[in-house]
Amino acid sequence: MLRRWLALPFVLLLVSAAPAQSQPDLPIFDAHIHYSQPDWAVYPPEEILKIFDRAGVRRALVSSTPDDGTLRLYEKAPARIVPELRPYRTRGDMESWYRDPAVLAYVEERLKRGIYKGIGEFHLFGGQTNTPVIRRIAELAVEKNLVLHAHSDEAAVEELFALNPKVKILWAHAGMSSGPEAIGKLLDRYPNLWAELAIRTDMVSGGKLDPAWRALFLRHPDRILVGTDTWVTSRWDALPGYLEEMRVWLRQLPREVAEKIAYRNAERLFGP
Repeated sequence: MLRRWLALPFVLLLVSAAPAQSQPDLPIFDAHIHYSQPDWAVYPPEEILKIFDRAGVRRALVSSTPDDGTLRLYEKAPARIVPELRPYRTRGDMESWYRDPAVLAYVEERLKRGIYKGIGEFHLFGGQTNTPVIRRIAELAVEKNLVLHAHSDEAAVEELFALNPKVKILWAHAGMSSGPEAIGKLLDRYPNLWAELAIRTDMVSGGKLDPAWRALFLRHPDRILVGTDTWVTSRWDALPGYLEEMRVWLRQLPREVAEKIAYRNAERLFGP
């Protein structure tokens, strides 16, 4: 018994000196989720929420094709699901939505529900932004304090801000192929720009966060969000694994920065 008591201070010292990896898992605000029609028969809303539980997803920004998928999840967990309106009635709208007046009418009608925090995620690239549909979408976003969730290249991001400097943009995939230097320059230039990191597998090599990405996160700790992008049904079952991989590099950052990127920045952007 005496030996056990003598060992106790040493055990406590080990616990207090434990590395950051032993800290409780970071909760996640997943800022890139789709619950589209092919998913519904495979994963009913109750199962989606169980997946979120297993993955440690505190809240999720959800858009779907069609929008009914988002509504199904929102009705089951309104405190957990942050709905945004995707301007696609079907996948066929993806290529033409930005110039289709019928899509604009659809968006304006759906927004009357008053539940949405953003418009997107939508696909839009340089040279496609100067249309009546996009100009009105930008106006609506500013009028209703909605975030534009844009799967776009750097040119389209700049064009959207040129159309309306008051818009707030969440840059999906941080441009998908844009490097940390280019991302940093846009974040420097546009205070209403945030970037989310869904499917950015180029940030980590051998389990280590790339130094250039780390520098970006430390320079802009309040403007980076995370996401997974369930763009096909098969990604749902793998979602907990994706988020565990994400936590590996998040734990390599200072705890305060990791928490901001994992969930606090999204909570600040989209509110309670």
